[in-house]
Amino acid sequence: MHREDSSSRRRFLSSLALGTVSTASLFARGAFADQLVQTPAQMEGPFYPNKLPLDTDNDLLILNDGLTPGVGTITHLSGRILDKSGSPVRNAVVEIWQVDGNGVYLHSGSANSEKRDPNFQGFGRFLTGSTGEYYFRTVKPIPYPGRTAHIHYQVKVKGQQKFTTQCYVKGEPGNEKDGIFKTITDPKLRAAILVDFAPIPKSKIGELAARWDVVLGFTPAG
Repeated sequence: MHREDSSSRRRFLSSLALGTVSTASLFARGAFADQLVQTPAQMEGPFYPNKLPLDTDNDLLILNDGLTPGVGTITHLSGRILDKSGSPVRNAVVEIWQVDGNGVYLHSGSANSEKRDPNFQGFGRFLTGSTGEYYFRTVKPIPYPGRTAHIHYQVKVKGQQKFTTQCYVKGEPGNEKDGIFKTITDPKLRAAILVDFAPIPKSKIGELAARWDVVLGFTPAG
């Protein structure tokens, strides 16, 4: 991929999140509950990257202008950051981090670190606009030793404490055995962190779409 192609790709990814390109063919329709449920907080865990990559954009599959993508099932991960009243939160910094296709975190203490995929970014950031929308291109998470498949989230809003949580793959067999997932016992709160990773119709390479709205426990001043 040439530099010009890379720049075009990044502009396209940004336009998706800003809503200037139709996402109907990329994103499975999100499930909206009858009653807004605040997203439960979850532990940060020990594997927030201890050395951030030079590339921290919202495309985790390509590092800088690399030619080789990360290994895994391509997933278009999107959603909105909302306050407790359901209004979109603008200028929220959304960070995600997860294991690569080999089950390794971008962290020196990760298990099986010698098997880490050098082409997978492992961490990404996105700044929400007026709609509160975020978007990442990543891979479907796989289990980590002792954990079910999940993606870590951290949301930072000026004037508020950072919010940390995790989302889980709906229907993943390991969920009920996962000690952190099991700390959430309320069925509505459990449903709020389970995400459907659904096949994108007509995708020739088996891409998935996952949509998750994160509901924060505050209403911004003003």
